[in-house]
Formats: sequence, C-alpha cells, structure tokens
Amino acid sequence: MNYSNDEVVQYAAEEDVKFIRLAFCDIFGKQKNISIMPDELPRAFEYGIAFDASAIEGFGDEARSDLFLHPEPNTLMPLPWRPENGRVVQMFSNITWPDGKPFSCDTRYLLKKAIIDARKAGYEFSFGSEQEFYLFRLGDDGRPTSVPCDEAGYMDIAPEDRGENVRREICLTLEQMGIRPESSHHEQGPGQNEVAFRYSDALTAADHVMMFRRVVKTVANRNGLAADFSPKPVPGAPGNGFHINISLKKIGGDQSGTFGSPDEVAGGAFGEMIAGILKHIRSMTAFLNPDDDSYLRLGRCKAPEYVSWSAENRSQLIRIPAASGEYRRAELRSPDPSANPYLAFALIIYAGLDGIAKKLVLPRAENVNLYTADSDTLARFDKLPDSFRDACELASSSDFIRSHVPGEIIDIYCGR
Repeated sequence: MNYSNDEVVQYAAEEDVKFIRLAFCDIFGKQKNISIMPDELPRAFEYGIAFDASAIEGFGDEARSDLFLHPEPNTLMPLPWRPENGRVVQMFSNITWPDGKPFSCDTRYLLKKAIIDARKAGYEFSFGSEQEFYLFRLGDDGRPTSVPCDEAGYMDIAPEDRGENVRREICLTLEQMGIRPESSHHEQGPGQNEVAFRYSDALTAADHVMMFRRVVKTVANRNGLAADFSPKPVPGAPGNGFHINISLKKIGGDQSGTFGSPDEVAGGAFGEMIAGILKHIRSMTAFLNPDDDSYLRLGRCKAPEYVSWSAENRSQLIRIPAASGEYRRAELRSPDPSANPYLAFALIIYAGLDGIAKKLVLPRAENVNLYTADSDTLARFDKLPDSFRDACELASSSDFIRSHVPGEIIDIYCGR
C-alpha cells in the first residue's frame, strides 16, 4: 500500500496500533527489528530511530556504533498474529549513518542501487520465489526435535500430509498482510513443504521473502511445530531450495527478446541475461549458498551443481519453465534459503546486466539429465564450488563481486 508518512500516523490512530516494528536485516539476511510507540512515528520519519550497530555482526564496532532506521511508509503491513486490541504493524527501514548517508552494508540499500542501475540501462527485473522448509515436532521442553511432522512425499495429501493446515494458515496470514502466495504443497522430504510466490518487482519480492520466513516460523510455532529453512536439515533427504524466478522487461519500446519465447531464448536481452548469470554464478555462489551445509545439498535431489541451462529440465542450473508472455522466466535452482534475498537479487541483476551490456552469447541448451549422466558428459561442464571455503575463494578473487559487494561484507562472509 502506498501510504504517506501522515497516512501511517493516521492509520495508527484509527486502527488502535500500539506498537510499530521497524524491520531490517543483518548482512546474512536475518531479520531484526525495534518497536516504537505511535507517538514516536513523526520523529522516526523525520530523523530516524537510533540503534546500537556494534551489537550486530558486520554493522560496526563500539568506536562508531550509532546507526539510524528510517521507516518506509509504503511497506506498512499488519502482523495478524498479534492481538487486535493494541495492534502491531511493521515497516521495513532504510539504514543510515548519523549524517544521513546510506549505510554501505545495508543489503536492502544494495538491492535498491541495483534496481536503479538496471533502470538506467533500460531494464526492469522482476522476481518470484519458491522456498522450501521442513516442519519438525517440538519436544516436551518446547525445543525443536529432529523428528519430521510426517512421512509424506511429493504433493501427497492429508492425512499423510500433516502440514496441510499449517500451509493453509501460512497462506491466509500472508494474504492478510498483502502478500500474494501463488501455490503450496508438500515437498519430497518427510515433513518438507513449499510455497511459491507470484512475481513482483525486485525490492517487494525480497521484502516478501523476508516476511514469508518469519510468518512460517510464527505459524509453525503456534501449531506446536518448528520450521527449519536450513539447506540440509535431514541427512539423506532432499535439502531446502530457494528457487529464484527471474523476468526481464525493457523499459518502453519493443519488448521482443525480453520475455524469452521458446524460439528466442538464445538471442536477445533475455538470453544475454541468462548468459551473464551463468558467467558469474561460480563467484556468486558464496552469497547464494552461504552455509557449509549448502554444499551437502548441491548435486542431489534436484539441486544442480553444474553450470548449464535448458528448457524445463530440472537437472540444470537454470531452466526455462513452460510458460508464455509475461510469465516467461528463467528459474535459478542452486540457491538455498540461507541466502540473504537482497544480496542474492542484487547480484543476479548485476550479472544479468553484465550479460546484456556485453551481449554475451548463451551456450547451447543441454537437454540431458545431469544427475544420471556419465563422467565424460559431466566433464564438459563447469562445476559450482564443492564447499563454502572454495566459494569464498572464488568470490574474494572476483572483480565482478568486488565491484558490487562492499569489501566489509565479503570479508565477514568469507572470514567466518
């Protein structure tokens, strides 16, 4: 909703709002917030709300610890699980230094910058996401166990699927918040679920990824379960993926070549975008798969590990799903939910722009099953890094990464 500052203040008064959460995330994509009372809204909009940055990894030290949160009124959304009397709402916030300059390690700011750079180049990127998560039972002490909530399989139904009501509550809660889920179902693993989202502009899509993870964990807990988004929660079972669907639109003028119809994927801006992502994917992997366990997932259970593309083929790194017109998109299948969506989307935009600017030629489509291919076939492909340490070495030595990710973020990611 496109609220103004004054309209947010009015909304808070009329809707009995007692707490306003100013949300942001650390460099790894973990959501944080501070709550303020309605009387503090005018100050928050005009001056920002200070917080101790030294307590958040990557945000500074005690010598320079003050940062400010500036809420964006158009991100206002209610938190439906909180009481109706004395309601709680949330706004995402920009982070600045005391002098008002943007904080360079604010990854939401980095995505905003990427969006502006794309518009300057004449393009708009849209993103849709598919996120997977496991539901585990809670123990008598209220802590998560390693026991999945069910033993159901792909797209099974109740009573085998015991996550059906949880997914229903998740989707209805999201709708109340103005977020549009597209579909949901049980995934392949025991207790594993997936919810997919309709495409939207890059910043909105990333905000919704953040809120989705929070809603899932909140709803799961209310139902006596624990939600787990980690890359490989159950040894021997499928890992959790964060499939990112990417659409491209030319700003004004002829749209041919941007949606990527079946006969033009290899050419035009859409194909050049995919070529750019393939070119930089290995150096981007540290930020798309930033956990040691991420690399236990790749190469198994439909999680690709080779640099390739094809139409529909789920063994490929990038596939072009069967769709047409504005729904034509490229699906990047290697990321997992440990990724920070703001950083991931920003890097994808810059990789795509690089492909378009340099008119990179997309290699031929590979219509083979890379999970069952022989060693001679696999030897033709570049491979994603085998470990987080290998991914960090590629990121640290990449001019592309250094030009788009602040050195402090690279050092913290790769210095763990």
